[in-house]
Amino acid sequence: MSDYTFADEPDASRYTLHQGSDLVSVLDYRDDGRTRALTRAYTIPAFRGHGHAAEIVDRAAADIEARGDRVVSPVCWYVADWFDAHPDRAGILR
Repeated sequence: MSDYTFADEPDASRYTLHQGSDLVSVLDYRDDGRTRALTRAYTIPAFRGHGHAAEIVDRAAADIEARGDRVVSPVCWYVADWFDAHPDRAGILR
């Protein structure tokens, strides 16, 4: 997925994944300065079935881990399942 653009949009409290100018997937969050609660992973219906939700959660986890100033609360069921499937990333969980 190298032709995809990942971005943190703090003013909108979300991460986004774009393919060119097309919005592919969104990961909404709430941030209280200590914890980033990942509240909803959503993939645009036309792009579903290609692993985009997993990609955006993976990139968000990497971003949060690299910043090192937040822990994650996986509120969304999909995000919780993703962390269950990736126990190597559990170090950033609240």
